[in-house]
Amino acid sequence: MLEWVSHILIAFMIGAIPFGVIVSRFFYKRDLRDEGSGNIGAANALRTLGKRGAIAVLLLDAFKGAAPVLLTVPHYDQAAAVGLAAVLGHCFSPFLAFRGGKGVATSLGVIFALAWPAGLAFMLVWIAFAIGLGFASVSSMAASIAMPYVLWFIIGAPGMWYGIASAVLIVAMHRENIGRLRSGSENRLSLFAKRTKVS
Repeated sequence: MLEWVSHILIAFMIGAIPFGVIVSRFFYKRDLRDEGSGNIGAANALRTLGKRGAIAVLLLDAFKGAAPVLLTVPHYDQAAAVGLAAVLGHCFSPFLAFRGGKGVATSLGVIFALAWPAGLAFMLVWIAFAIGLGFASVSSMAASIAMPYVLWFIIGAPGMWYGIASAVLIVAMHRENIGRLRSGSENRLSLFAKRTKVS
């Protein structure tokens, strides 16, 4: 039990590393928190830093979700717990006064580490909604909500419970986006530059 708790704490601290802030400050001499939506994730990095910066943030945030899980698989109950801890660390980083990102890329890393087919399914759902609607927020929430079913089918109950917990957390972290979607003021992905805002 003590070892399990220590794994969860380590996973939380790994997840708490604010790679979005690190990449923007050290390589772009900017701070994601002061630009765009103010979020430290890949979507805001795409808007403010460009594709290279966004890819770097995406991969690093996904890595910090995958790494703790890979140390505990095939013990899926423990892997799901440490994965959720990493996502919570990203969302409530002690390095940023317990603020952070929305957990999407970190959760994607967790899902890939738990079961790579589920990670591919997440990406397919995300891309489908992004192409169809052009909103990163909607794509992220839709892909997250699909995961309890996908993970349950592939690895059983631990995956389902991780999927439910992470989906609830990620939707909650998007509450401001939900408000902007309702008001028609949500920004579209920068990839859809010709239609950058809802009319």
